[in-house]
Amino acid sequence: MSTKIRKGDTVEVISGRREEIGKRGEVIKVMPQETRLVVQGVNIRKKHQRQVQTQQGRNLAPGIVEFEGSMDISNVMLVCPKCDKPTRVGLRRESGESQRYCKQCGELVD
Repeated sequence: MSTKIRKGDTVEVISGRREEIGKRGEVIKVMPQETRLVVQGVNIRKKHQRQVQTQQGRNLAPGIVEFEGSMDISNVMLVCPKCDKPTRVGLRRESGESQRYCKQCGELVD
């Protein structure tokens, strides 16, 4: 299944944890098979990392590591670059290519 949100898009969180709703960020990674994505600066997780020796002989520092966790695609909406509002995305097929457009202002997203 193809997704209407791609890597590099700006999205806004519309549902989920109360402190995350309304945050905007850039999409870092899209996983279409799992219908999930990773947004920069949103859904921050903490992992307790122990000291690990890599194959090059260096040590990874122990401690608490913070990283962005994945979230479901249905929890975010694409932000239109023209009208700067969260919007639904439509597809137009012109000359054999699919182009995404904003359903509010009609402007092409790509």
